[in-house]
Amino acid sequence: MNITLLGTGTSQGVPLIACNCAVCRSEDPRDKRLRSSVLIETAGKNIVIDAGPDFRQQMLTYQVEQLRAILITHEHVDHIFGLDDIRSYNWVQKQPMEIFGEKRVEIAIKRIFNYVFDKFQYPGIPQMNLTRIDNAPFLIDEINVIPIRGFHHKLPVYGFRIGDFAYLTDMNFVEPVEKEKLKGLKVLVVNALRKEEHISHYNLEQAVELIDELEPGEAYLTHLSHQMGLHKEVSAELPSGIYLAYDGLKLTI
Repeated sequence: MNITLLGTGTSQGVPLIACNCAVCRSEDPRDKRLRSSVLIETAGKNIVIDAGPDFRQQMLTYQVEQLRAILITHEHVDHIFGLDDIRSYNWVQKQPMEIFGEKRVEIAIKRIFNYVFDKFQYPGIPQMNLTRIDNAPFLIDEINVIPIRGFHHKLPVYGFRIGDFAYLTDMNFVEPVEKEKLKGLKVLVVNALRKEEHISHYNLEQAVELIDELEPGEAYLTHLSHQMGLHKEVSAELPSGIYLAYDGLKLTI
């Protein structure tokens, strides 16, 4: 399994518009973060988790020429607003894009991209095949996907486990029964917005506590805001086996 962190930033990305802090002015490419997303290459298939506003740029940058499916964690703008750009895959692959999400996500996609589902099908619109999921494992061809229920403040969201890899973004609470699904991981990617506490995301301390509890082989922190600090400085502070992710980071399991 090959994993590429396509984006590791918050809903606004880093740098932020009109911000002149040290992180936003940093020339270190690891401090420049697109909206959070990950590419998983396994069993000869490409799967992306979340398609935010930077989806097109990410697919071009990492030369993703075929895409089997998109998993959606939740319906916020920074996780679904790139879905219109699946049109190129529709054309190349000659089929609708398979998109997996829970009922609430499906409703939001049909509302936001209403032109896709209208009776009048305007030429060239995206073609989506929405598959509703719940908190039970499902298959994409032979690939087993395990949803992990977490909470983004009071909003239920999903993370996903595929093999020995799991990806949790936009969460600040996971129930004990769901944590059992995360045992025995080789790689865990989890959100850690900043050092200070936040209403809907793990902060650095909370993310480290979760990692210590789950004991993955190694862990990477994503969905990072400019408030976390400079990549170089924060990396030097982290415990062994825990790393700040950055855009373009590639992992192999």
